[in-house]
Amino acid sequence: MAKRNFPAAMSTNKQKNENPFLQGWTFTKINYILFGLGLLFIIAGYFVMAAGEVDSFQSLTLAPIMLFIGYIVLIPLALIIQQKKT
Repeated sequence: MAKRNFPAAMSTNKQKNENPFLQGWTFTKINYILFGLGLLFIIAGYFVMAAGEVDSFQSLTLAPIMLFIGYIVLIPLALIIQQKKT
């Protein structure tokens, strides 16, 4: 059998494999506001789509625009925007 170094394997001085991209990924107040607005647009878009008739302006135009803004604009902005450090 191979001899194993148990104390070395259990030590707390292990190298951490941290991704440098995620080290600076912090959410600020602006990120949370944009994310909340995105969720609000998405929820409101589904409600508008459900409230409108099948061939109405609400269901065919307004709701998809609201969903697009929520999914494609606001949520990615909330993830991308970072405040500049002073």
